[in-house]
Amino acid sequence: MNYREESLKLHAKWRGKIEVACRVEVDSREKLSLAYTPGVAEPCLAIHEDVEKSFDLTRRWNTVPVITDGTAVLGLGDIGPEAGMPVMEGKCALFKAFGGVDAFPLCIRSKDTDEIVRTVELLAGSFGGINLEDIAAPRCFEIERRLKEDLDIPVFHDDQHGTAVVTAAALLNALRLVPKRLEELEVVINGAGAAGTAIAKFLLKMGVTNVTLCDRNGVICEGDETLNAAKRELAAITNRRRVRGKLADVMKGADVFIGVSVANCVTGEMVRSMAKDPIVFTCANPTPEIPREEALAAGAAVVGTGSSEKPNQINNVLVFPGLFRGALDVRATDINFEMMLAASRAIASCVSDEELDRDYILPYAYDKRAHEAVAAAVSAAARATNIAKK
Repeated sequence: MNYREESLKLHAKWRGKIEVACRVEVDSREKLSLAYTPGVAEPCLAIHEDVEKSFDLTRRWNTVPVITDGTAVLGLGDIGPEAGMPVMEGKCALFKAFGGVDAFPLCIRSKDTDEIVRTVELLAGSFGGINLEDIAAPRCFEIERRLKEDLDIPVFHDDQHGTAVVTAAALLNALRLVPKRLEELEVVINGAGAAGTAIAKFLLKMGVTNVTLCDRNGVICEGDETLNAAKRELAAITNRRRVRGKLADVMKGADVFIGVSVANCVTGEMVRSMAKDPIVFTCANPTPEIPREEALAAGAAVVGTGSSEKPNQINNVLVFPGLFRGALDVRATDINFEMMLAASRAIASCVSDEELDRDYILPYAYDKRAHEAVAAAVSAAARATNIAKK
């Protein structure tokens, strides 16, 4: 099937992937008076007295916006907010299908950090959590940081943290096949944007001690005066051996390669230069850093991809529906590292020892067991870290 052509035809037929459904009947005078005026005045006054009751008396408790400025849409780049709408609608459909969360696309016509932050802050009273999507780095870091500081509801940038959570889950299960210890791994990440940055920080918090990142200019190293602020922060916590050079240089002897970058930047020779039984995650879409078959032929023990057409798709759809379900269920005020780590472990645990194979290290994105496991684990972690309101 030509997915692109068929998808275009279906989008023209669907004219949108989500719609508003009415949860109450308004087919009589009595029902109309209860759902709307005059009866509705009473819950309005109750919320006026205590704004927290908006979570009990409205759908706010289960509602999340999927917010973008359209500057980093999939592999398409800066195509604008309107052009990003099909992706945001798709995300909303997945929220509902896998997490039972009511999500709405909000595509903002601005690239100004202050304007975006202020817009979200003004709208936050309508939602139980905030999902940021497809906002280019490094602006996305600042937007997320400020919103997390200012709002008392969970704020989650899925391109960063959703990708980090599912990548960590894939790594945990790959290590069940490859007898290497997390803290002894030499990990190389190609791509230092939103996803690569978040993956690096997440793995370091998990206990990986040796992480090296590369961007289009080569290895990120402390002391490089050409780095922007976000990359200087990365340089201070990664590449502790201060190695300089290109991607091929740091892949020599590495145990793990994680690509969240560009197509065809890795060769079979580069994979052969890695340590014995390397783990290779090639997540660039639609064309990976190296074809799966070539990586396996070069000696990779486990290969993960970003493609739904190949085994071991590393897809953050395994994360965000269940993660928000769990956070919303307990009225969490934040999404912290403990909750995200719980999600990674929950995803990994959905693959039994009998099922685990080099071609099956993650549950499928449509496996509802995984979403339910993530929700339960996230709720428990929120309560354990005292950020749950119920």
